[in-house]
Amino acid sequence: MTLAKIAFSVIGIYTCFLTWGILQERVSTTSYGDKETRFKYFFFLNTIQAFTASIVAIIYIKFSGENLGKVNSIILFKFLQVSFLGVIGSPIGYESLKHIDYPTFVLGKSCKLVPVMFMNIILYKKKFPIYKYIVVTLITIGITIFTLLQKTSEKKKSSEPSSFYGIILLTINLLIDGITNSTQDQMFNKYKITGKQLMFYMNLFSGILMSFWLLNPFNNELFNALTFCKNYPNIIIDILLFCLCGSLGQCFIFFTLHNFGSLFLVTITVTRKFFT
Repeated sequence: MTLAKIAFSVIGIYTCFLTWGILQERVSTTSYGDKETRFKYFFFLNTIQAFTASIVAIIYIKFSGENLGKVNSIILFKFLQVSFLGVIGSPIGYESLKHIDYPTFVLGKSCKLVPVMFMNIILYKKKFPIYKYIVVTLITIGITIFTLLQKTSEKKKSSEPSSFYGIILLTINLLIDGITNSTQDQMFNKYKITGKQLMFYMNLFSGILMSFWLLNPFNNELFNALTFCKNYPNIIIDILLFCLCGSLGQCFIFFTLHNFGSLFLVTITVTRKFFT
């Protein structure tokens, strides 16, 4: 039964997120107008993704014959905490890419297993069996070698030199990932929530938090994104497919988190790099 769940998790995550990556590339690189007009409003896109995932989570819960259950103020605060971390982590990662070269960014993200394990130990005093330390070390070394041996185009090599500031931002991004995943583990163990509940509340709160930013009068991204969709309605289908695929992928993500923990999940998502 455990092997069947593992296979279900791996196949589901790989299938959904490899497809999601293709759709992401389509949204970000397709020229929707005559003048190489491309969609570049990714905070707006992430907001739509979050609300879509919360709707899919509700359908998933109802289909499973369950309900959202009762949550107290402490649990709600934890949901809000991981949602906030998720919201700020992605922009910091993108910002770091402006100050470091692409291979350095990919190499750093490939080592995500280390901060996840580190934060579990530091924040929640979690102990792992010795074989897990060995596995994390071997996977990290393997993906590091795999990344360093990749041929990188001259354009990517020369696009942005790495800077100390960029390395700091990338480190913060990795630490936020580690805190988020370790906190999710702690929530499952301490509060006995389900993966479906975490998926719903985390995406709902993430969508609300990002909406506050989009509705900020000093930020014109929402207006520009809606104008783009009005002028080039073909992108609406691509956005909906992107959000739906990502939402279905999250069902497998939170199923894996609930059953096997963040370390196993990150192992799957990091090794997915080979197939990508």
